[in-house]
Amino acid sequence: MINIQTAARRICERGAWQVSNLALQKLLYLAHMVHLGRGLGELVPGRFQAWDYGPVEPSLYHRVKIFGDEPILDVFYQADRNVTGSEARVIDEIWSTFGEKGPGELVAITHWDDGAWAKHYIPGQRGIVIPNADIIDEYHRRTR
Repeated sequence: MINIQTAARRICERGAWQVSNLALQKLLYLAHMVHLGRGLGELVPGRFQAWDYGPVEPSLYHRVKIFGDEPILDVFYQADRNVTGSEARVIDEIWSTFGEKGPGELVAITHWDDGAWAKHYIPGQRGIVIPNADIIDEYHRRTR
């Protein structure tokens, strides 16, 4: 498990600092899902919540919301710059697979009807945690 700022920084670096808050949230959720689903444990310690535009990790959202829909600058002061191991591999794999997708495509991917977000989403409400067990289940449903 790595600090959420460390994971966010790696995604933004892979995207040449052209990643929006919305895209960052979706890419981080997908990386967390893959890491969990492969039995590697949590990628990050935060808890994703079911918000209107998909899964969101609130502490990260509040850290980068100042950028709106513009690319995020490096505000990850507590980030480790030397990520290795399964965390780095999974983040890099997710970037390679989904990094070029637009925000709308990423929202569509994370809004999957059989996914963990859809199971817990209530329109207009925040604070509803998506349990890791449901995220693992989503991974297995997607990889069947």
